[in-house]
Amino acid sequence: MKNISMLAAVALVALMLNGCVAPAQQAAPPKLASPCSIGDPMVQTTLYFGLNRPVGPTISAVEWQSFVDQQVTPRFKDGLSVFDAKGQWLGNDGKLARENSKALMLIHTPGMEVEQKIEALRTHYKQQFVQDSVMRVDTPVCVAF
Repeated sequence: MKNISMLAAVALVALMLNGCVAPAQQAAPPKLASPCSIGDPMVQTTLYFGLNRPVGPTISAVEWQSFVDQQVTPRFKDGLSVFDAKGQWLGNDGKLARENSKALMLIHTPGMEVEQKIEALRTHYKQQFVQDSVMRVDTPVCVAF
């Protein structure tokens, strides 16, 4: 009886898997006329700037605003958003690290010029405030005004 149940189970699995054979050639995904039903396709780039220094005091509100005024605003005159963030991650030493941060959100069209501006911000901040990194997150978005 046990062998008959086992054979029945194997036969059932074989029947179920019969339809799971991959086709020889997969169809290309359908192309949409426009990815946005409302608004225009753009990119949202959010940069996360840590406010702790490896040595010395944290980056002050005055220092941050000076960075925004001198480095960010001239590159992104059309607009930007800044908000407070609190980050945490597991450090290389296995300890949980926490840090106050600033998040800078930019909405832009893709292109080499804007890429250079964003990377210049990241590089300048890391050099000016002795930071290991500035995290960057890019997301495609639909924007309507």
